[in-house]
Amino acid sequence: MLFETLVVGPLQCNCMILGCERTREAIVIDPGDEARRILKNIEAVGVTVKYLLHTHAHFDHIGATGDLKSALNAPPCLHRADDPLYQNLPNQGRYFGMSFEAAPAIEKYLEDCEILCFGDYRLEVLHTPGHSPGSVCFRLLDGEGFLFSGDTLFQMSVGRSDLWGGDPHTLIHSIKSRLLGLGDDVAVFPGHGPSTIIGHEKRKNPFLI
Repeated sequence: MLFETLVVGPLQCNCMILGCERTREAIVIDPGDEARRILKNIEAVGVTVKYLLHTHAHFDHIGATGDLKSALNAPPCLHRADDPLYQNLPNQGRYFGMSFEAAPAIEKYLEDCEILCFGDYRLEVLHTPGHSPGSVCFRLLDGEGFLFSGDTLFQMSVGRSDLWGGDPHTLIHSIKSRLLGLGDDVAVFPGHGPSTIIGHEKRKNPFLI
């Protein structure tokens, strides 16, 4: 699998590009900022983007979606519960002293347990609310079995729950009920910071013990 990570924007969001070596079909997860840099990387890798996937709708994960949609004509995808956040991208920006134009319309609403395909690979959508109402994680079902956890689970931490629609009890329940049982060796690629594995977080993460 082709796998590129770009750390973008002032909040250092991990934007990830996953592609199929055979078909050159790809997805982009959390295009939060620096659209020109993301597009340059996509061109260099030589893939066609099928979906723009969002783990949730906070501004640092959706800020470049409009420019990527215009350039690639790939559909933005999001869980419906985060649509109010997504529709209020300019207001989110103002809250943090930043300026954003309105985000393009969501063309596909993600469903829990839905399977998304790109080339020879499959991703399972896992609804994991708590950081936001519509937060999801993406589990790669082929090959290494990676998990892309957005801002739900970090290395030795969890997502904040004090923003719009967040809830700390729901967040911990989501992690324990949906993620910790996936297998100790599953590699976790979060929305910020370094990667980890499920087993380490299960045993060592102070928020989960």
